[in-house]
Amino acid sequence: MTRKLPTGRPLRRRVLVAIVGVAALAVVLFAIPLAIAMQRLYRDEAIVALARDASRISAAVPDSIARHPKPVPLVTDMSRHLSVGIYTLDGKRVTGRGPALSPVAGRAGDGREHEAVEHGFLAVSAPVPSDQAIVAVIRVAKPYNYVSGQFERAWLLMGALAILVVGLAAVVARRQAGRLAAPLERLTRDAQALGSGDFSIRARSIGVREADAASRALEVTARRLGDVLDRERAFSAHVSHQLRTPLTGLLLGLEAGLSGGDPQTVIRTALERGEHLQEIIDDLVRLSRGNVGDRGVLDVPTLLDEVRNRADVSVTVQEGLPEVRASLAAVRQIVHVLVDNAATHGKPPITVSALDVGTGLAIEVTDRGAGIPDGVDVFRAPADGHGIGLALARSLAEAEGGRLVIRRPSPPVFSLLLPASGYRGGD
Repeated sequence: MTRKLPTGRPLRRRVLVAIVGVAALAVVLFAIPLAIAMQRLYRDEAIVALARDASRISAAVPDSIARHPKPVPLVTDMSRHLSVGIYTLDGKRVTGRGPALSPVAGRAGDGREHEAVEHGFLAVSAPVPSDQAIVAVIRVAKPYNYVSGQFERAWLLMGALAILVVGLAAVVARRQAGRLAAPLERLTRDAQALGSGDFSIRARSIGVREADAASRALEVTARRLGDVLDRERAFSAHVSHQLRTPLTGLLLGLEAGLSGGDPQTVIRTALERGEHLQEIIDDLVRLSRGNVGDRGVLDVPTLLDEVRNRADVSVTVQEGLPEVRASLAAVRQIVHVLVDNAATHGKPPITVSALDVGTGLAIEVTDRGAGIPDGVDVFRAPADGHGIGLALARSLAEAEGGRLVIRRPSPPVFSLLLPASGYRGGD
């Protein structure tokens, strides 16, 4: 089956395009109205300056200028680029500079100032009043490219600033896209490593809450999977030891029956040992599948009576034991391991006791053997065979939230500690 590759644009590109697009749109929406406003501002400033000059000239010319034309008197501080002319009320030039016929000058006969663009010039006309009426019109103009050049330079400056802003937005977007995409890419690599069997994944904080939470969750998942896998490996490695003792007893009983003896007794003993072996197999299969459906209130007296019926042990049950919730199959296997270990490596009598330890229940198994040598970790199943199955028993105890400890090395006392219902260590 062909694995379908993920489709769609990468997150880096999506974030980059989104941020740069928003920045560009904001710049355009802001720049266009501003450019129009600046264009009007420069035009209005030029018109105001021309109107002021026209008013000053109008005040300086004589009332008879239209009937007796003469050079236009210029006022001080006027730009040399201005074109000044005197016009009649119908827009015909009388003297000065300008077109022979000017519509904007003709409109000034109504006594007000007017402006327009004529022949490449921005022109303003102002009336020349006398005591009785308007006698002439002053037309002042300047090349329109001087005005348009101002706002074109402003537009260029705004365009450069817009490019700079979009460029900065692209830089920020690239960094932000990397910051957002990097943890997801790292999580992808960690998930792939987890799928390949690497459970050493550790969370790395980058300051993004959601990504940090996902990284921590993946670390917890990796640790749990690693613990489960280690427990399953240990279970598989030690389960054969747990089955070896009853199987050996069954085979020895059958061999003894072949050498002589009561056939009914041999068969009855073989059946009992076979049933015990079948029970062990059923318990181990249930535990290997993680079945905790029987994790109810543990009936300790019944469990220890069952142990007493199958082994030559002395059982002591203290009155008023606390309520404990645990898997019956797990606790039964732990006790069987301890009893078999005492029978194999210790000396009778073997005693199994159930005690109240305040915060929970202790099931102790002791014998009169030499005990455990110094420096020997029996829970690692050493090569001499002493303590076979104890590693499995400890892992089962920890899976039930309890502990399997050596309370006394000689004479040996193994203690299974199970917390009482509702108790949490450290509270």
